This record gives sequence, structure tokens and C-alpha cells, in this order.
Amino acid sequence: MPAEHTTCYFDTFIAVAPDSTAESGVTPPVRDPGQLSVASRTFQMIADAPYRFTSDDVVFTVWADRRGVPAEERELARVEFFSKGQPCLRASDLGKRYGWGVHSDSAGRVALYAVGTPEYDTFIAGISPLDGRPVAVKKAMRASR
Repeated sequence: MPAEHTTCYFDTFIAVAPDSTAESGVTPPVRDPGQLSVASRTFQMIADAPYRFTSDDVVFTVWADRRGVPAEERELARVEFFSKGQPCLRASDLGKRYGWGVHSDSAGRVALYAVGTPEYDTFIAGISPLDGRPVAVKKAMRASR
């Protein structure tokens, strides 16, 4: 069986990118309801169920949904998908363009926090506003090189 890569972080907050101009969290626009963007799908999945899914769950599900992978093929497709490295949520437009930080709890499950909110500010100080525990802080990748 091939080695499994992961996109998960634990007890980590991914802050918006240093070059982001977002002043608040903005829902990614839906231009065509039949063809949601990666950012829209990612936002919906995490916002609708905070701390339910890991980053791996989100990244794979968005990929599989966009490609129409049937439910009965998803287990095998997931193994194949993670047999090589995949971009993590640091590369997502949520943190680059739309003003959303991503918190991964101790189990790797994720939730979104809008830039400019008290919770976001506490996270970027390295403290979880949920339980006061320390969190590592990473920045989303820059939109430009």
C-alpha cells in the first residue's frame, strides 16, 4: 500500500495570507450554482459543520465532488488521492482572498473564523478562544509570489 500523505494540522490556526486585502470574512461568491468553485465548496462544507471534518475530509470531498466520483468508489479514490502530496488549506482562497482563518483542533477537525473578529484575534495571538490552550499559528500562502 502506498504511503499516505495528509493535509491535516493539529492545534493550529491558519491566519489569512500576509498579502490578503480582506478586512472581514466574505462568503465566496457563487457564480454558477451547478459549478461551485473550490473556495465555495470548501467554505460550505466547513461553515455548515464546524469541527466535524478534518482538512483531509474537506480537501478530498471537494476534489471528489467536483470530479463526480461515485460514492462506492470514494474509499479507493481517497487512498489513491492521498498516495501523493496534496495542497493543504493554507493554499485555499479562503485565507488568500476571502478573509477566513482556519482552526484545526486537537483531532484535526476544522472550523472557520473571520478576520477582524475577537476570536480571530485571539487565535493569531496563539491562544484558542475556545479553551485557552496554545495553538500554533501559520499563515495562508501568499496570493502572489
